Amino acid sequence: MNREELKTILPHREPMLLVDEAQLREDGAAYGRYTVRGDEYFLQGHFPGNPVVPGVIQCEMIAQTACVLFAEQMKGTQPLYTGINNVRFRNQVLPGDTLEIRVEVMRVKEPFYFTKGEAKVGEKLCASGEFSFALIKQSK
Repeated sequence: MNREELKTILPHREPMLLVDEAQLREDGAAYGRYTVRGDEYFLQGHFPGNPVVPGVIQCEMIAQTACVLFAEQMKGTQPLYTGINNVRFRNQVLPGDTLEIRVEVMRVKEPFYFTKGEAKVGEKLCASGEFSFALIKQSK
């Protein structure tokens, strides 16, 4: 799925749409990619002259990729974080890097979804952790 196709699942829009492409693969995991251009809003003050993608933004990229796992369940709902556990940041993500994201389901207890994910640049692990979400039904 490209950015336009992702918009049919995700409620996020620019500048908060933080996945360039994503897909659900045969192994049951969601895979996403984001290439850091260098002009993103979150780099403007983090840090002047030495831009680094904030860890919380990496977590959001993982979360948006996770939504591909629940594409059907997402219809008529709003995804909200309910927990972030055991998150670790190991390497910096810099302008020009392409972040490769992998997320898999650990368990589901509707409306809650529990996943684990990681984000890498090449072979370097940058972020990993466990992420939980609630899909909240939206009234029309």
